[in-house]
Amino acid sequence: MQSIAGTVRGAAGRSELPSALVAPMQRQLELVNEIVDRERALRAEVFGRLLDPIDAVLDLLEESGKTIRAQADALAEAAAALEQTAKLMQTQADAYERTIRGMREPADLARKVSRAKPRPRASAAKPAKKRS
Repeated sequence: MQSIAGTVRGAAGRSELPSALVAPMQRQLELVNEIVDRERALRAEVFGRLLDPIDAVLDLLEESGKTIRAQADALAEAAAALEQTAKLMQTQADAYERTIRGMREPADLARKVSRAKPRPRASAAKPAKKRS
């Protein structure tokens, strides 16, 4: 380092010597810049490769979320269809029970008028549950 400084001091009076020193220093600076650029590119590539598996996992999780949402929507639609079916069946059961009661009235009236013994009914032992 001291020898370079001494050479520079001794050559201060000569104009060709500073330009001879500047050219190699400029080349070294260009090489250092090239190394820095390559290092940055390499770092970007390494980080990209490190993050690729994480991105892949997150993509799979995102797709799973969409699939679960679609399944939930399908189940909600199925539940609505089952609820409609249950209401329809309750309406049918009510109509059926009213029809049977209407058909029994004349027979019950005839038994009452004739003072015949009422016949025990199977449905009297087990009343039907009604949902509200």
